[in-house]
Amino acid sequence: MPDNKNNDVINDILNQLDNEKKKTEAESEKIIEKAEEKAEEAVQKPAAPRPVVSHMASPLQREAAAPRPRTAQNEEKPAADTPKRPAQRPPVSDPVPMRNSAAVKRNSVHHKKKKKKRRSRLPGVLILTVSIFAVSICLSMVIIAFGRDMLGIGKSDSTKLIIVPEGATTEQISELLHEEGIINSPKWFQIFTKLRKQNDIYLPGEHFVSPNMAYETIIDTLTNEEQEEAKEAVTITFREGINIFDAAQILEEEGVCKSDDFLFQFNSGGFGYRFENELPQTPNASKFADARMEGYLFPDTYTFTKEMEPEQVCQKIYFNFDQKMTDERLARMKELNLSLNDLIILASIVQKEAPNREDMEHVAGVFWNRLEKPEETAGKLQSDPTKDYAYDVIKPRLAVSNQEMLDAYDTYVCVGLPPGAICSPGLDAIDAVLAKMQTDDFYFVANIYTQETFFSKTNDEHEMKKAQVKADEQQYELEEEQRKEEEELAARAEEY
Repeated sequence: MPDNKNNDVINDILNQLDNEKKKTEAESEKIIEKAEEKAEEAVQKPAAPRPVVSHMASPLQREAAAPRPRTAQNEEKPAADTPKRPAQRPPVSDPVPMRNSAAVKRNSVHHKKKKKKRRSRLPGVLILTVSIFAVSICLSMVIIAFGRDMLGIGKSDSTKLIIVPEGATTEQISELLHEEGIINSPKWFQIFTKLRKQNDIYLPGEHFVSPNMAYETIIDTLTNEEQEEAKEAVTITFREGINIFDAAQILEEEGVCKSDDFLFQFNSGGFGYRFENELPQTPNASKFADARMEGYLFPDTYTFTKEMEPEQVCQKIYFNFDQKMTDERLARMKELNLSLNDLIILASIVQKEAPNREDMEHVAGVFWNRLEKPEETAGKLQSDPTKDYAYDVIKPRLAVSNQEMLDAYDTYVCVGLPPGAICSPGLDAIDAVLAKMQTDDFYFVANIYTQETFFSKTNDEHEMKKAQVKADEQQYELEEEQRKEEEELAARAEEY
């Protein structure tokens, strides 16, 4: 991925956001200036007019216009013998203003209003300033958040499997990435793709991406055909009834990943799939830790690549199992008051005991009877495959002998279900358990050669059928030995 291309796109986005920020600040400054001008106009009103005395007026007129304090000493009493003269009026053009208490009060109130108006400017300016700072901070936070998400800074490096549908658009891809927790905002991703000005065509199928990837890297991963063609594909089919140890060995033999690495990642889980929320939070002390997720490797055909990351291998398998556990199956499971763990454990036993779907439902019905009516068999399932798993699979892998754990898996010893599954059940076995067939049978025995299963209501009837099946198997083995001997004799005769 070219660095220059990344830097150009990032600089374009940051420049646009910076221009918007400068434009907002300029508009805010204009608003402040207008507010200040209006405040000054309101404060600077014209003062009340004062009497004007012309410079051409006589000394007597100027003396009359000048305000003089009225005191008893200034007032002259006319003499008794002095003839009274008519009082002279001041010129009309130069009236002498008369001051009184009411005028003084009005002036005082006017000055107080001016002071109040001047004080009222400060809160407005403060509010506007705070608003500008708030907008600037918000814009900065948006820019930072966008940049961190675009570059994948401070996000998880765990990979996530996403399935791109045929003909997916950028809007669909952005929503898918958001749902899977890869990006924080579909809109930002859409804006970024528009700024790239490229007609991206997303490749349908499985892709692995992680939250710490930059937008450019995600797009390149989803659109680059060369990356897909460079990987050597490996197709593996896991059959029904396989255990995770055999599956891990197959993966190593095919060059996909190391067996131990796969087992560690598969048992660790934590990939965020829905079915993981249904698993018990507290581990069972009797459960074999190396087979913690036994039963959840859904048997199917998978396409991997050579030297694939074990985490990605596990995610493909987890994803498939999550898809198979539909809402209808989960709802039926809860209707039967079963946990997902118990469903898979019982289905794994049914998978090992019955050869076809019809027999699976009948076998599951027998086990349901034994679990819900323990008086007949003391609550024990008495299944040979569970004993085989305990002593053929678990015991060789124990660093220290643990008879308590082996007994917990052996249903001839333990009551009820064992602590873990004994294999990977297919959908037929899972659905057979969910069907909960109603039957009066508590026993069954299968002919391993003819694949026939015989059911019984009582132990006496069961013992008779067991004897008959054993005789039939012995007869079959005898006939097989005779057939082989005849083939060997015929082969020797041809040589001579």
